[in-house]
Amino acid sequence: AWGYADKLPARKAQIALGRQISALFGVEPQEPREPVPLAGVALRPSRVKAPSAWCTDAHAERVTHTFGRSYPDQLRGFGGDFAPAPDLVARPGGERELSHLFEWAAGAGVAVVPYGGGTSVVGGVTYAGERPWVSLDLGGFDQALEIDPLSRLARLQAGLTGPAVEAALAPHGLTLRHFPQSFEFSTVGGWIATRAGGHFATVYTHIDDLVAGVRMLTPGTGVFETRPLPGSGAGPSPDRLVLGSEGTLGVITDAWLRVRPRPRWRARAAVHFDGFDEAVAATRDLAQSGLYPTNCRLLDKFEAMVNGVTGDGRHVLLVAFESADHPLDDAIARAVEIGRAHGGRCPRGPKLSDAEAEAEAGREADAAGQWKSAFIDAPYLQPTLITLGIIAVTFETACSWGAFPALHAAVKESVRTAAAQGSRGLRGHLGCRFTHVYPDGPAPYYTFIVPSRSGAEMADWARIKHAASDAIVAHGGTITHHHAVGRTHRPWAERQRPAGFTEVLRAARQVLDPAGILNPGALITG
Repeated sequence: AWGYADKLPARKAQIALGRQISALFGVEPQEPREPVPLAGVALRPSRVKAPSAWCTDAHAERVTHTFGRSYPDQLRGFGGDFAPAPDLVARPGGERELSHLFEWAAGAGVAVVPYGGGTSVVGGVTYAGERPWVSLDLGGFDQALEIDPLSRLARLQAGLTGPAVEAALAPHGLTLRHFPQSFEFSTVGGWIATRAGGHFATVYTHIDDLVAGVRMLTPGTGVFETRPLPGSGAGPSPDRLVLGSEGTLGVITDAWLRVRPRPRWRARAAVHFDGFDEAVAATRDLAQSGLYPTNCRLLDKFEAMVNGVTGDGRHVLLVAFESADHPLDDAIARAVEIGRAHGGRCPRGPKLSDAEAEAEAGREADAAGQWKSAFIDAPYLQPTLITLGIIAVTFETACSWGAFPALHAAVKESVRTAAAQGSRGLRGHLGCRFTHVYPDGPAPYYTFIVPSRSGAEMADWARIKHAASDAIVAHGGTITHHHAVGRTHRPWAERQRPAGFTEVLRAARQVLDPAGILNPGALITG
């Protein structure tokens, strides 16, 4: 299950959620099922002997390092199916130990799969081949090595989690402001390896925009380190080779990241729309206005309803600005004005606040605050949905504003057709939100939920996921905006790449990882 046990819904809450979902779909309520306990999970014996004291074949370690957090991962874990479990879990404390692991693995023919927070939703941390494999836990790389307030740079090790990053920066009055949904558990190295999307809905949308330099250890060439620079025109960027490499070229050990002063002023508003098309048009105009809000997230009426933002059947655009330098009255006023020009209403008016005072008071009791809470807590509901026999399929993309209407229509049709062919033949419910926006297009994020029959969940999920992926790529979208490729998205990523690009990646891998030990099967084949 996701996260901390005390944050998971209690059985009473699970039953209540089950009744709500049953009413939503018009089906009989289902009693929550119980997962297979840890002690009941059977694993194959480890096929290799631990080469050092910082490697283990302990049962609990192997189980907890088998999967990420996708629906198939959690479904298999719920049923006690840990057939792909790693043979060993390695937790080196530094680069010397990491180099020794590479040497041993290359000689023994063992695959090595980097593991940060284990939050991949695309099969990025689970090896599916025939070789023995080691899950490489980077939790030992957990230090803030250097902080440069003058340059607003911080050198952070790859195993630092989101909360640890913020804790290290706070005494200096600084923050990274990179808050993916997996913030509690995901790591600096994982963000860079997967090109994670974060807090900023405009401008600094990906971790890419916050990386000034990176250090990676490779089996073939040793240390691969770039110098921290504000910009460079010296040919193809070596940073860009590392970003999104998903642990297939080397293992990121630390990086220089761009940090900023903690925000002092905030302004936010929720603009409600009767029509989705009008809401999209307002969001587009705001994205092209040059205001560059920190938050610019459009929720369709289903997303707004299930996240408790509004229950009035309207679509909601959440807009927010933040600054360490100046008040934001004019910016939020203009953003609301853009929304109203498209028929939007702002029933509670813009809210201006002092960020420090608000944080001390612990209050964000408005639509934006409710969305923030629902966004962070959403992964905790996935195990509960599984206990109730509910499939939750998520898929996200980015496309041009011109391509969006046709893509959106195709996604809706494809998933509903696929769901109707499923084990219960139900239509399901599809929600759409924009997680990030650009002057040239949005990044739509879809969530589709539908009841399934016991034993048919995986087939139903795959049918819907594949149909949506086909529709996205066929209508000009990317297979992923911020979830990475992993193994799940690889077939569609290969379709959208230009001719020869996969071969270029394979050639780079041949130099950096000649034995092919690092995360085989992720990102590219071969």
